[in-house]
Amino acid sequence: MCRVLRIARAGFYAWLHKPVSDRAIEDHRLLELIRASYSASRGVYGARRVFQDMREAGELCGKHRVAKIMRVNQIKALRGYKAPRPIAGRPSIIAPNQLEREFTVSDPDTAWVTDITYIRTWQGWLYLAVVVDLYSRKVVGWSMKPSLNREIVLDALLMALWRRRPKKKVLVHSDQGSQYSSDDWLRFCKTHQLEPSMSRRGNCWDNAVAESFFSSLKKERIKKRIYKTRDLAKEDIFDYIEAFYNRTRRHSHLGGVSPEVFEAASK
Repeated sequence: MCRVLRIARAGFYAWLHKPVSDRAIEDHRLLELIRASYSASRGVYGARRVFQDMREAGELCGKHRVAKIMRVNQIKALRGYKAPRPIAGRPSIIAPNQLEREFTVSDPDTAWVTDITYIRTWQGWLYLAVVVDLYSRKVVGWSMKPSLNREIVLDALLMALWRRRPKKKVLVHSDQGSQYSSDDWLRFCKTHQLEPSMSRRGNCWDNAVAESFFSSLKKERIKKRIYKTRDLAKEDIFDYIEAFYNRTRRHSHLGGVSPEVFEAASK
């Protein structure tokens, strides 16, 4: 048989006893690690973040190998929401746009951005307000309520103050929504040494970091589904913010680490 196939007898018997190559065996082992990282992120991580997980765990494989294994096995990050279209608009007469899209700051609690989004449930809308520190992209305050009253933004900002206890004035940037234009909001900011800043009307790019967080939340966790109840939605969103996004989700702006890891490393 070896003569018919024109292969060396020694090579034939080596293949007979070990038909799978060492590289194929190693690829299979790496595939299990890749699937574990991908599963832990609930399908959020693409090749780059999976590769960072594996390097952090001590694996020495290259990122191109990880990408190839994922591609061959049809493992890819879940997507589904489009980026918002830029629209120009009028400046606010209540507070100027002091942030001016300077989304990179050198110190924590220098500038926060805040915004509101809505989540569908069979019981009706659930509204979510967040406050994000531009330094680490960490969600430092949040609030969820069944209505769009003023308390939702005040509660999120109060949580941020309670958690961070800033020692200097913080710039707080928002859109021109009625909650952020209210006397209650302006008085709250003045009382707590917060300096309000507002986007131009209808221009989502002036508050792009907050928009980016909501996009990640909807792509990576909500995924266009409708929750059965508001309580189930609250539980899932709480888990996303506190257990995943702040603690473990890798962020390209932070060099591939999570907000909490980034803040801990900078102390």
